[in-house]
Amino acid sequence: MKAGCVSTEPSPPLWLLAELTYACPLQCPYCSNPVDFAHFGPELDTQEWLSVLREARALGAVQLGFSGGEPLLRPDLEVLIAEAHRLGYYTNLITSGLRLDAARVERLREAGLDHIQLSFQASARELNDRMAGTASFEQKKAAARLVKAAGYPMVLCFVLYRDNIDCVPQMLALAEELGADYVELANTQYHGWALLNRERLMPSAEQVKTAERATNQYRAQSDGRMKVYYVVPDYHDGRPKACVNGWGSTFLTVTADGKALPCHSARDLPGLSFPDVRRQPLREIWYDSPLFNRFRGFDWMKEPCRSCPERERDFGGCRCQAYLLTGDAANADPACSQSPLHAAVRNAVAGAGESVSSQTLIFRNRRNSLTDAKPEPAPRKAQTWTP
Repeated sequence: MKAGCVSTEPSPPLWLLAELTYACPLQCPYCSNPVDFAHFGPELDTQEWLSVLREARALGAVQLGFSGGEPLLRPDLEVLIAEAHRLGYYTNLITSGLRLDAARVERLREAGLDHIQLSFQASARELNDRMAGTASFEQKKAAARLVKAAGYPMVLCFVLYRDNIDCVPQMLALAEELGADYVELANTQYHGWALLNRERLMPSAEQVKTAERATNQYRAQSDGRMKVYYVVPDYHDGRPKACVNGWGSTFLTVTADGKALPCHSARDLPGLSFPDVRRQPLREIWYDSPLFNRFRGFDWMKEPCRSCPERERDFGGCRCQAYLLTGDAANADPACSQSPLHAAVRNAVAGAGESVSSQTLIFRNRRNSLTDAKPEPAPRKAQTWTP
């Protein structure tokens, strides 16, 4: 075994994220989907997805997330869930809740789906619908009640950004009203469409601290029946997260058009070849492809990561964020206060919330994707709204 390497051979993947489609009825301007998704090739068909599920399970994957876009738009979703159930996966549907009625919930339950995570854009209808780009709030509430009635654990996710982060108490009240068992308050991570809109979305440091205090106050005063998780944003924390628990170590993403990725944002990185599950078996991709081996272990690291005592906890942070903010994916994640390039994050946070940004939001939709928008926080002609 080499010094500084975890193992001579990678561990098998434990978590498979199946991005079934990039089609979506919502247009969230913080979506983590690639900004150029409209240029991608055809989606994997039912038989191709079934093959992916079988190969990943044979590799060792045990957790399976169905996401998108909106996975409910796939008419074969129940077929895929049934096969995943037969194979022994624990399955999670990550959904906006649109197109989810009582009959569909029953079909999902009969197919063997284990878990449903439902997203909201805000705690009030006007802001939720504005950020979603379509009237969806009442449909989401109805979907949440259907999920609860079907006996699923009620899992709600609120993405936090400048315009809604002050409403954490109202979010928690809505979650209680809907009978939530788990609530994730997830500050926006600036990839994909969120990076395009960073100037407009980023809250101030004080807003982030206030929201965390409100969360902790709720925990202290509640009876604990509703578990609440508050995800601090990298930009405000001073420490990078252990992105996907280390590149090519735990997570395997397969995209709608058949690319296998170590994380859902890896397409942000230039100069890499992204293996296609239509052309290569997953075992070969996971163990032998240059992409999955590019940032495995520690030997690729530069200083200060290479000699940092935290490297086995945070793995140098996020490779995509390092590239997007510094131009080199091998640099220390600038979210880390020890990064020589931390100023890229510090300056962004310092300017957040000083005044209402004049930047208009770029909505995530096919038309805007076809404009070849680049992942940088700059205004451009697109479908927008101005506060």
